[in-house]
Amino acid sequence: MKEPQGTSGLILNEPLLWEKGKKGRCGFSMPRRDVVPSPLDEGLTGDGPDFPDLSEVDVVRHYTRLSQWNFGVDTGMYPLGSCTMKYNPKINEREASLPGFAGAHPLLPPDLSQGALELMYRLEQYLAEITGMDAVTLQPAAGAHGELTGMLLIHAYHKSRGSHRLKIIVPDTAHGTNPASAALCGFHPVAVKSGEDGIIPAEAITAIMDEDTAGIMITNPNTLGLFEENIREIAEVVHSKGGLVYGDGANMNAVMGIVQMGKIGFDVMHLNLHKTFSTPHGGGGPGSGPVCVKDILEPFLPVPRVIKKGDEYLLSGDFPESIGKLQAFYGNFGVMIKACSYIMSMGSEGLKRASQLAVLNANYIKEHLKDSLYLPYDRACMHECVFSDRLQEAEKITTLDMAKRLMDYGFHPPTIYFPLVVHGAMMIEPTETESKEDIDRFIEALKSIVAEAGKDPDLLRRAPTRPKVRRLDETAAARKPRLTG
Repeated sequence: MKEPQGTSGLILNEPLLWEKGKKGRCGFSMPRRDVVPSPLDEGLTGDGPDFPDLSEVDVVRHYTRLSQWNFGVDTGMYPLGSCTMKYNPKINEREASLPGFAGAHPLLPPDLSQGALELMYRLEQYLAEITGMDAVTLQPAAGAHGELTGMLLIHAYHKSRGSHRLKIIVPDTAHGTNPASAALCGFHPVAVKSGEDGIIPAEAITAIMDEDTAGIMITNPNTLGLFEENIREIAEVVHSKGGLVYGDGANMNAVMGIVQMGKIGFDVMHLNLHKTFSTPHGGGGPGSGPVCVKDILEPFLPVPRVIKKGDEYLLSGDFPESIGKLQAFYGNFGVMIKACSYIMSMGSEGLKRASQLAVLNANYIKEHLKDSLYLPYDRACMHECVFSDRLQEAEKITTLDMAKRLMDYGFHPPTIYFPLVVHGAMMIEPTETESKEDIDRFIEALKSIVAEAGKDPDLLRRAPTRPKVRRLDETAAARKPRLTG
């Protein structure tokens, strides 16, 4: 690679704010009080909360310097497989910050919340149309919360029919949270192996599906980046035994506008608005994991539900078979605004085009790297492709070494060592928002790293060499976390 993006620069160390502060500094003028003052430390010992005294320039420089330590999707390519880290249009952030939305309070009466309620109502309709489902709840706050909701709905459905089923089928190519979500609802996860082609054979489901099994949790496209081509047959097998099909929709970025999951056998699925529909993913911020269902599960959706009565929008709890509340309020409403803005601005053709470009970019990377990295499933992929470090084993270079070296080239590493069905996995998802030029630079960087593995393997074992911190002891970080900076 002629000119790597990664380079060295001036990155300043920064102390804690409590170490920076000096008594008497003030970067903010409090408004004139119109109430009688009451000391915070009244009846307590000490001097009250330990807030540092800081000037405006102290605060601005502190957070600007910290931001220079970070890498994010606004900095460069973030090819994190199975977790769609795509660039999101800033216009959607603007819509979410409109005063009428940002200033809304969850305890306002419906007549003062008509705009917010209408937006939620319309978003549910959009998501139902995109997925081919009949009804939607926006209550789940994230993907795993959506999985839990789906399992609760399946449990409620079987209970309403007087059936007590104990098992859920979970393929080895499902997302790692799927078996945990099933277990949380009292189901016993039953593992099933994918075939040699990376997808689930219908015969494998036929062999284990019985009247004691509540259904199957299937990620489609799966974590190998492959579309489950046997999904119709699998759904027929599950349905023939009275079970339901749950779809993990975290990888919807590959098929939105193209595949309607409700029409190929799914009964319930969750979406990740904070991956697919324009909200920055990661960092611990708010997410949203709406759950879409076919009409047989609609009576069990959580309350309160947004309904339309005449020209008025209301939150109604009048659904006697509901599984109840999942959270106190719709506190992640800002995520819904961004998703609705994204869907309305893209339109059906735009969503379809985004999926097509995501698939095109992933296949472009796959074809250009399959001679440099081992490709366990050499077939057309969807939004992501999975390689491994098998070709680098002779130099004793691991996937971790190559991922760390990518940081020196100015790229965030892809997902590594997942999915577990591929030893030494490197899962790459370029998303639809990356240009050909950036993808070409990423490909060149990985090819250069593979060449380095043969010529100077010690260089890779020392990587990264350019970021502010070097290779960390991840085991010690997990077992003995340092939380004070």
